[in-house]
Amino acid sequence: MSAASGEWRRAAAQRLGAGLLRQRSAVADLATLRPEGRLQRVVGLTLEAVGCRLPIGARVRVDTADGHGLEAEVVGFAGERTFLMPTADMRGLTPQARVHPLSGGAGIVAGDGLLGRVLDAEGAPIDGGGRLQADGHARLDAPSINPLARAPVTAPLDVGVRAINALLTVGRGQRLGLFAGTGVGKSTLLGMMTRFTRADVVVVGLIGERGREVREFLDKSLGAEGRRRAVVVATPADRSPLLRLRAAYTATAIAEHFRDRGRHVLLLMDSLTRFAQAAREIGLAVGEPPTTRGYPPSVFARLPALVERAGNGREGQGSITAFYTVLTEGDDLQDPIADAARGILDGHIVLSRAIADAGLYPAIDIEASISRVMHDVVGDAQMQKARALRTLFSAYQRNRDLINIGAYQRGADPKVDAALERWPRIEDFLKQSVHEAASFDDSRRRLEELLA
Repeated sequence: MSAASGEWRRAAAQRLGAGLLRQRSAVADLATLRPEGRLQRVVGLTLEAVGCRLPIGARVRVDTADGHGLEAEVVGFAGERTFLMPTADMRGLTPQARVHPLSGGAGIVAGDGLLGRVLDAEGAPIDGGGRLQADGHARLDAPSINPLARAPVTAPLDVGVRAINALLTVGRGQRLGLFAGTGVGKSTLLGMMTRFTRADVVVVGLIGERGREVREFLDKSLGAEGRRRAVVVATPADRSPLLRLRAAYTATAIAEHFRDRGRHVLLLMDSLTRFAQAAREIGLAVGEPPTTRGYPPSVFARLPALVERAGNGREGQGSITAFYTVLTEGDDLQDPIADAARGILDGHIVLSRAIADAGLYPAIDIEASISRVMHDVVGDAQMQKARALRTLFSAYQRNRDLINIGAYQRGADPKVDAALERWPRIEDFLKQSVHEAASFDDSRRRLEELLA
């Protein structure tokens, strides 16, 4: 090979290398610029953007006229259109506004510094207590644990409520539904369990409630004593459906953080119905077809995905015992969300309006309620006594109208006779003051005395 030929080859290689570098630089620039897009139109609760190819769940900032920007999340796409759900009011948006991708994954800070604090859906404090002093981190989209790797539910959990401890015993790591209409004492019962349950940490998710109720729950139901070991995630009803949805994941992620570090956690989420309604708003906004009473299919996929993240951890870890309230519109237990919740939870506690109207609080309908793990955490003696009391309660309720008008004749039914004889003591057993804690052992002893 001549010297000239060699020099030509080296020059050609340099030109080729420079061309490849320029091409790679252009590709890198394209990759950097491609996610940035333009706002095309606003449709209902969603924004449609073009030119930003981002995955589902990615966060973006949309420029506004005042320069502050509006944060949104990618909730769907169709062809070149990307659907965004904003986290706040859409005032100030302009046509062709620039859409900027935001770095960072969906996560929040976590740790003991959260105890006693009140957070919003993003995990930021809203109680005026200053910055969070937490050194951990939790993922909002953490996967559920392999069911074969979970520790089984074998130990009872003392929730401090006599009727639940004795007749609907809760297992540590169980997931239950609290089914109630409006005005039957649901928040009061949640507050009692928050204060009295024997748990290391209590995580409360107030999803889609009225703003007034958030303050009332903190001051009256939870109290200063309950707040010391509790973390409250509050997102009122006037917030974006995206934030209401995210608040449920934030509360669950915080509970998972403590569970994975060996703590026994009580998770109270009020309510699962508001979570489903927020998911329905998002699903309908991006064009999902409504199926069951206006709920799109994605809602019924989100429910088990959320609930399955609670429960016992792996061997050697802690547990999450979860109570999810379910609002029964018009006291209809066949509501689609109520029906779906019964199928994915480990039991349900029903609050009855008729019992509440009779002045019996907590208004737990022991006839319609069930704990599916009770037989695994208590002995046969307590199971038999719980069944016996249910039988007496049912016999009295079926003949209540005849008894009230004096039409029932003693001796017609031995079960009704036994229920009549014990009814004042049964009522006294089921009633409990909001300031009275009934331990598990005391509840069991009172049940034995009642049926002796």
